[in-house]
Amino acid sequence: MPLSPAEDSHNERHGQERHGQERPGPAESGAAAPGAAPPVQLQTLHWGDPWRWLGAGARDVRRAWGVALFYGLCFWGMALCLAWVFSASPEYVMSMASGCLLLGPFLAMGLYDTSRRLERGEAPDLGRSITAWDRNLGGMGMLVLVLIVLELLWGRASLVVFAVFFDTGMPSTTGVLQAIFRPENWEFIAVYAAVGGSFALLVFGTTAVSMPMMLDRGTDALTAGLTSMQVVLGNLGMMLVWGALIAVLVGASFLVLWGLPLLLVGPLLGCASWHAYRSAVVALPYTPPATPAPEPVP
Repeated sequence: MPLSPAEDSHNERHGQERHGQERPGPAESGAAAPGAAPPVQLQTLHWGDPWRWLGAGARDVRRAWGVALFYGLCFWGMALCLAWVFSASPEYVMSMASGCLLLGPFLAMGLYDTSRRLERGEAPDLGRSITAWDRNLGGMGMLVLVLIVLELLWGRASLVVFAVFFDTGMPSTTGVLQAIFRPENWEFIAVYAAVGGSFALLVFGTTAVSMPMMLDRGTDALTAGLTSMQVVLGNLGMMLVWGALIAVLVGASFLVLWGLPLLLVGPLLGCASWHAYRSAVVALPYTPPATPAPEPVP
């Protein structure tokens, strides 16, 4: 007896499901598509947050003082190199400073990893923090490329400013100090500050939360950089306060005992930046790795 069209369609679907030829899609099953990145959700920041980040960073430094001391020594070494360049060839100070801005985030990546471990209730690990950046090597490489380009542009712009205002040759260290503290050179000071501030703001906007985000989520460099810029522009006033706090703490550290306070200030700001990221971007749910069951004793 021939089957009706409805019965024929029902039997065909039943046979396909039984042989695995038809499976419900992501929308039908309610599951996310395989490999789909979780959406990034931003949170509103508040004016008191920078002080809270510093407090949380101080607690992390105290709990992982050994790791913090290692990275503090690295930051202090960078300060000593910068001071030497300023005394020997002051026209290359901005280039050296931009190089420090390039190396600094890599050192901070280890501090981000340490704060994340403490947040999860895990013990800090210096060895793993040093290689934390290699978990997202492609994204880190792209972000490094962007920072290198910004570094080269910043250094070139700095040299151009010096060349325009000091047409008799690059000044010595004494000449730079005289230029800074002489009121009649206000045009040089204004242009130099504007050029340096523009590049500093661009670097800060690109890296404010991008590095912690790439470590935490494995995000690509473009998404992380755009998210960071979105966080900064969406909370511009408050993030400028945070950037100013960073600049004041780092600048003041350079002026005391050959930058020795950077032993504390560097790790403090690194850990605090992790908490800034945590406040700005909604955290993904974390499932601790399963502990293997002990083997039965025979």
